[in-house]
Amino acid sequence: MSTMLVVRRVAQAIPLLLLLSVLIFALLHAAPGGPLAIYLENPNVRPADIERLKVSLGLDRPLPVQYLAWLRGFVTGDWGFSFTDGRPVVTRIAERIPATLELVSASLAVALLAAIPVGVITAVRKRAVVDRVTAALTVAGISLPAFWLGLLLQLVFAVWLGWAPSSGRSSLLGGGLGDRLAHLVLPATTLAVLHAAAWTRYLRSAMGEVLLQRFVLAARGRGVPARQVHYRHALRNALLPFFTVVMLDAAIMVSGAVMTESVFAWPGLGGLFTEALARRDYTVLMAFLMLSSVVVVVMNLLADLAARWLDPRVRA
Repeated sequence: MSTMLVVRRVAQAIPLLLLLSVLIFALLHAAPGGPLAIYLENPNVRPADIERLKVSLGLDRPLPVQYLAWLRGFVTGDWGFSFTDGRPVVTRIAERIPATLELVSASLAVALLAAIPVGVITAVRKRAVVDRVTAALTVAGISLPAFWLGLLLQLVFAVWLGWAPSSGRSSLLGGGLGDRLAHLVLPATTLAVLHAAAWTRYLRSAMGEVLLQRFVLAARGRGVPARQVHYRHALRNALLPFFTVVMLDAAIMVSGAVMTESVFAWPGLGGLFTEALARRDYTVLMAFLMLSSVVVVVMNLLADLAARWLDPRVRA
């Protein structure tokens, strides 16, 4: 894979990120009340105070000038200060990233451990009972809203059975690894179910197509054992497009963990976004939305490059 290809893909990603930044900036400014909505809702704030805030925050300048100032600050790491507590936005986001990465990593591992074996079994045993049952379960898994599934798991396993904590990342008095894992089980399962269902169906379809290829039929004709045909030939080729999809969904999983983190009071980026949205914390919302866009675009870029590196057919 040539360096020029990487440079060309990066050059294509930059205009997309700039366009996304313009849209995010414009939408947040077009919201009722604009960036100062949290202050306008306070009856004790006088109009003169609002004007001073506009000047101090640079909101009295034309929108293009404001956008360029914000873009320069975002690129250089100066993301402003939170309207809620006055702390740097970079600090608030950095505090929440470990919790989100912990949740996403656990969910990713659980989803892969479920999707790969089930996808292989259903591809090999098409139209069998296990395939029909799995198809029904995956459709249900894809259709279930994250918040509903999370509340259901809380009700059954935390309230009724008492097997796992209902919320938080650890106990109030702190705890060891076991306590952390116990708090991780329900939110990780909620996030994993939604993706495992989709990945199972995708791997079943991809492997089903590979099993019909001529080289697989030729291997069967030569008397190669079925297990070797399934795992050495079919699965290896089906995993290439499968892992490309997983890389793309991993980025969506990071930004899509908002609902799951809110249901389980998980102290990650999703919880921060929910708080910022409720309190109209403009600077935090801008940084979060733009950071999510960067993650999605970068993961798309990496997935494209990985597909070209792993698959000679795409590289050609």
